Amino acid sequence: MSASPNYSMTPEEYLAFERASETKHEYIDGEIYAMAGAKRNHSLINASIIALLYNQLQRRIPPCLVYTSDMRVKVDISNYFYPDVTVVCGDALYDETELDMLINPALVIEILSPSTEVYDRRKKTPRYQKIESLQEYLLVAQDEAWVERYRRQPDGTWQYLAIIGLDSTVELTSINATPTLADIYENVTFEADE
Repeated sequence: MSASPNYSMTPEEYLAFERASETKHEYIDGEIYAMAGAKRNHSLINASIIALLYNQLQRRIPPCLVYTSDMRVKVDISNYFYPDVTVVCGDALYDETELDMLINPALVIEILSPSTEVYDRRKKTPRYQKIESLQEYLLVAQDEAWVERYRRQPDGTWQYLAIIGLDSTVELTSINATPTLADIYENVTFEADE
């Protein structure tokens, strides 16, 4: 992820540009940010989370869909992101006819890295929390066994919980799943990976 915007565009220009681009870009309030490739730990954590959630959610009624970072999520007309993992239970709703822009995630997961942590926390977190369908939002560290869970409360506020240590479990009530940190961080080495 680039720390500073690369271009300024209207939402319509961004969507046309993005659909023609061979690389991914996120859009925040009129500015485009190029997405960078992931390092080893990030890739391993991402693959583990997708596999764990897929295995826990397959054959559910209503069905739950687990999306990779290739699925764009529309927050509103001014913000479009590519979360590392997105889950929808029930009918997935898309903006427009392209089926490339999800609008009703129940769970969004971002894996933090030194180059994206400030961006994820300050720019993305408050915007994600505006999505009406979103019930839980996870920030997953890649340099230690540490997951931060934000859960929407009945009054619309967000409850924060830090889940620390490989012997811990992440309770995801939004999708009725309980991955362990030991499984999320399988094969991950906690050392200078960046």
